[in-house]
Amino acid sequence: MAEIKNVLVPDIGNYKDVPVIEVAVKAGDVVKAEQALLTLETDKATMDVPAPFDGVVKEVKVKAGDKVSEGMLIVTIEASGSAAQAAAPAQAAPAPAAPTPAAKPAATPVAVAQAAPAVASGSAHASPSIRRFARELGVNLSQVKGSGEKGRVTKDDVQSFVKQSLAQPRGAAGGNGLQVLEMPVVDFAKFGAIESKALSRIKKISGANLHRNWVTIPHVTQFEEADISEMEAFRKELGAEYAKQNIKITPLAFMLKAAAITLKHFPDFNASLDAAGENLIVKKYIHIGVAVDTPDGLMVPVIRDVDQKGIVQLAKELGEVSAKARDKKITAADMQGGCFTISSLGGIGGTAFTPIINAPEVAILGVSRSSMKPVWKDGEFVPRLMLPLSLSYDHRVIDGAAGARFTTYLAHVLSDMRRLAL
Repeated sequence: MAEIKNVLVPDIGNYKDVPVIEVAVKAGDVVKAEQALLTLETDKATMDVPAPFDGVVKEVKVKAGDKVSEGMLIVTIEASGSAAQAAAPAQAAPAPAAPTPAAKPAATPVAVAQAAPAVASGSAHASPSIRRFARELGVNLSQVKGSGEKGRVTKDDVQSFVKQSLAQPRGAAGGNGLQVLEMPVVDFAKFGAIESKALSRIKKISGANLHRNWVTIPHVTQFEEADISEMEAFRKELGAEYAKQNIKITPLAFMLKAAAITLKHFPDFNASLDAAGENLIVKKYIHIGVAVDTPDGLMVPVIRDVDQKGIVQLAKELGEVSAKARDKKITAADMQGGCFTISSLGGIGGTAFTPIINAPEVAILGVSRSSMKPVWKDGEFVPRLMLPLSLSYDHRVIDGAAGARFTTYLAHVLSDMRRLAL
């Protein structure tokens, strides 16, 4: 049979008229043993009064702001089955009115263990139960503004904080984002001679953006090789033809054209997530950023309408924007509006790398140095010039199969010069 049992204020030492700072349950709540019912605060400690057994709260006899002493009735709980048998042998009783400290109820008191004092966590002012609740949700209480008395953090405050965090755009890098340990402060001079060099303004700005993009976007990198033997032969022919016009035909001009063709075929790569992270904004134009290494750091000027331009025009514009970047004449407008980025390290070396996505874009192509490799073709190994490709993409938008199809198609375009005319 179900029994209604009284829960009384336990032994709280010699304290009288202790304030109730928080009531954690209401009538009808299902509670488990050791779950906090309410929180008391003396001048030296904060403590929770836990439920002594499982059951359903029938009535709450106190409210926040009330003052209680040992033996006062605070809650009645309906216990049944094993929970009722496991509880202290209390007499079943209807819910009586709250007694005064001097007049304890007739029902046998239920023994309740005193909780440990609250442990400080930064400047947060919260009860043990709220701290435990926050830990379960992974909430840093120092970031939660308390609405309770004296700035105390309540359960509602924690829940509101979580709701606000979930409502933020996916990938947002606000103050409620990733929590990491601070970098250690080390006196490197203790170990030997050092020199301190200030970071350039460009590196400071780009570094912050790269860090944000890396920790807020789920990166995946797909690797591929493209046979550019015919492309390279044609590039050298064009180079000789346009050398007198001071137009340098680089492999990057071909990469831009091939990327534009591939982006048309896979429009989800030519897109961005909206601010809410709920919709994909697919762009009908193709502007491609090109990472340029300057003495002051990385800059990414944008070549516009790449799909509407030929190889020679692209090569000319590449030379112009690269010179502007290195001469510190590039403007903010020159680096805006990109849909996709290409980062080429082929002139330096390397076999592959994992480029960081340039948000709000959803993909970036890394290009490494080409090399001659034996390729099995028509029943024999033949030497072919192979170009390593590294495509990093936002896994929230693009899945692995799409990433592999993109790089495979791009490799086909680069290997067949006829496709550049499509």
